[in-house]
Amino acid sequence: QVRLVESGGGLVQAGGSLRLSCAASGRTFSDSAMGWFRQPPGKEREFVATINWSGSSTYYSDSVQGRFTISRDNAKNTVALQMNSLKPEDTAVYYCAGRGTDSIGSWITDYDYWGQGTQVTVSS
Repeated sequence: QVRLVESGGGLVQAGGSLRLSCAASGRTFSDSAMGWFRQPPGKEREFVATINWSGSSTYYSDSVQGRFTISRDNAKNTVALQMNSLKPEDTAVYYCAGRGTDSIGSWITDYDYWGQGTQVTVSS
């Protein structure tokens, strides 16, 4: 059974930082693209960032470009999201996602595996 488990969420003041981690089990994702999505309160789930298998290619949404960094450790089967200069509008449940292929993608339907999510709350 494939599992993706996010951790690292919490409450932070605007301007602060958080680092989210996602640990995968049941399947190696070392040859697959991974991504992060988020769902703000009352809104639809949206793309945040994606990374290819080697980490050589990344892509970010305009809203987080320059503030967030996605990375991965294939030896540990993990992916991380470093979030800096957080804003209240970054408040959301953050989800880790895994693809069945190496191609990076920004659509929800691109991803086959999902974690349960971790709450990030940014206070003003």
